[in-house]
Amino acid sequence: MGQLESIQIFIKVVETGSITKASEQLGLAKSAISKRLSELEQQLGVKLINRTTRKSSITEAGQIYFQKSKLISEELEELNCEIASVQTHLVGTLKIAVPLSFGIDHLVPALDEFSQKHSELKLDIDFSDRRVDLVQDGFDLAFRIGQLADSTLKAKAITPVSHVLCASPEYLSEYGTPETPEDLKKHKFLRYSQMALSGLQLVGENQQKFMAQIDVVHSANNGEFLKAMALSGHGFTHLPKFIIWKELQNGTLKQILTAYTPAPQNAYIVYPETRYLPQKSRALIDFLTDYFGDSPHWE
Repeated sequence: MGQLESIQIFIKVVETGSITKASEQLGLAKSAISKRLSELEQQLGVKLINRTTRKSSITEAGQIYFQKSKLISEELEELNCEIASVQTHLVGTLKIAVPLSFGIDHLVPALDEFSQKHSELKLDIDFSDRRVDLVQDGFDLAFRIGQLADSTLKAKAITPVSHVLCASPEYLSEYGTPETPEDLKKHKFLRYSQMALSGLQLVGENQQKFMAQIDVVHSANNGEFLKAMALSGHGFTHLPKFIIWKELQNGTLKQILTAYTPAPQNAYIVYPETRYLPQKSRALIDFLTDYFGDSPHWE
């Protein structure tokens, strides 16, 4: 390894926040990373990272060196991508994080088609509803559904995702069908864990907003569980159509308060902020944007 490789190791340690994380993502022993950092510091004659047995912290000189070396690394990545773009095929590995339900039901056929077009590109996919840290966990791309939190990540809207309020016919027969947002506080609600505790925001005619009070009986971080509980009559729920579109079609779940819709949302692909998006990432983003379009089948 030369100085450039040592610089890239240093950048990875700073971005992930630890030698251990950098070791996992780079596939190098922690001792090898520590040695490369020491050699780089000796070469520069300055301490870049303060390291103890428990934690590490970047020095003032290290911060300056990180900012400059990051620019150099991105210039090199851009050059490599420009040269690689003359290829007609994609290679390497694309590490992606996707929500469980959306991933299994809708992304699998899309990724199958994409993989057949680019057979030399390997996919490493994490199916989970947890919100990953792309940089620390080493992901190239991640899917996010709904409102995006402020962050340094870049985002591309892939397709619209509408949410609906629904309940089983049996539940509505026993407890009645709500006619207004105010009626919802009299009913049992099955809540998605990441939803705000303040209530359920709905949009009526003329874009008038309502904050409906809700009585939560069960919470979960997985839409399939909430759908199953709603089908069994435990309450009404608020889910994206891509999870319940079949049940809405066959009538096992009924949409309620159709005049008061939840705020429209999107499915996004997010990726780390960089001056140049790798060709393999850009290819998948473009493919999925075309694949789903503005009117996906579940809508």
